[in-house]
Amino acid sequence: MQRTLSALALTLILAAPPVGPVMAQSKSVVEFAPGNFGTMVNGTIEGDEYIDYMLGAKAGQEMFIELTVDGTNGTGSVYFNVLPPESAGEAIYNSSIDGNSTTVPLPSDGDYAIRVYQMGTDADAGKTAGFRIDLSIQ
Repeated sequence: MQRTLSALALTLILAAPPVGPVMAQSKSVVEFAPGNFGTMVNGTIEGDEYIDYMLGAKAGQEMFIELTVDGTNGTGSVYFNVLPPESAGEAIYNSSIDGNSTTVPLPSDGDYAIRVYQMGTDADAGKTAGFRIDLSIQ
């Protein structure tokens, strides 16, 4: 009896459909026009996806970031994290905690990611939000 139950449980586990599709995340390189030290980035985020905006910088510089929601069919819960070079997801700034406008001192040379994402009901329900990021490095 025990062996039959174990075999049945294994069959059910193997036959179960996957939890959900793996969503592709996107990456975009940000470059400033010649002679400029900043730019405006526009985008749209849907559900629990995230977008990494990549920007090269040097240790000792400061990155200014201000995110503004620009239209949504949800509550507009769009945030960003600043991830240092070679980060495995650890942020040096988290706007869902500290606010959507900041100046971050940069600790090392390399490519930083400004990761834009939604949280809560908007992420869970697949809501869409437009956003603008005012971004500069000094």
